[in-house]
Amino acid sequence: MNTTSKKVAAGMAGFASVLWLGLTAAVAASQRRLVFNPTVKREVQSPRSSGHRTRPVVLRAKDGTRLCGWLMTPPLPGPQPAVLYFGGRSEEVSWVARDAGKLFPGMTVLAMNYRGYGASQGDPAETHMVDDGCMLFDWLAARAHVDPRRIAVVGRSLGSGVAVQVAKERAVHSVVLITPYDSILAIAKRRFRAMPIEYMLRHRFESIKYAPSLTAPTYVLRAAVDDVIPHSHTDQLVAKLAQLKGDDIIPDSDHLNIPYLEATQQRIATFLHGQFSLPAMIAAEHRLPG
Repeated sequence: MNTTSKKVAAGMAGFASVLWLGLTAAVAASQRRLVFNPTVKREVQSPRSSGHRTRPVVLRAKDGTRLCGWLMTPPLPGPQPAVLYFGGRSEEVSWVARDAGKLFPGMTVLAMNYRGYGASQGDPAETHMVDDGCMLFDWLAARAHVDPRRIAVVGRSLGSGVAVQVAKERAVHSVVLITPYDSILAIAKRRFRAMPIEYMLRHRFESIKYAPSLTAPTYVLRAAVDDVIPHSHTDQLVAKLAQLKGDDIIPDSDHLNIPYLEATQQRIATFLHGQFSLPAMIAAEHRLPG
């Protein structure tokens, strides 16, 4: 190789290095936008469940941040089982109030928007989502009309990672995960193969690390076609879940439409009703590890 060729090669290598560093810096700087996509506009303008008394709720996180959502209470006497719902990356949760009669019949439901989503204040972050989720669980468990021993967590897509971590920290009765993943870190590594993403990504949502310690019966629902969370990433998580009770694929579903489909809603309602109907002793045995 002559001197000119060497200079050209060195220049190209230098340009490639600068480009790689620039892309790496861009990913590091924009990771919040890559992981979260806050939706402010309501999906349903006047959310109301046909099977519940529906009311808007405003709660304060531990640091004072204002969180907004809806509480749905069935018109039934006595303490009832309850559900705490966690939405996806781009999801505003008013639709849950609309569909709660089919999804969660006879159950109290709390659906709150993450920080920065809907009318909730603040900025989204993994630590905030988990801390706020635990606070919401405690708030729900303290309601007079809720049976604190029968509270399920339901998480969709990004929210499956929140649900898993809340289930690790609180005495959750049962868990439903819709299009879940092993970790956001693993998905990011798949997308940005040439970058040291493990050194840049702050919001990792590593559900696979917590799955073996979950003691609550867990039900997994997958989309038939999912170009956001490939089934291979769900496979990794499912293999580690300590109390897996079901792993179903919803026909004719994709990553976006799966929670709205009648088949999905019926299966979730059936699973939760079955778990909540178990005698207390059997339910406690189901929550034991192993």
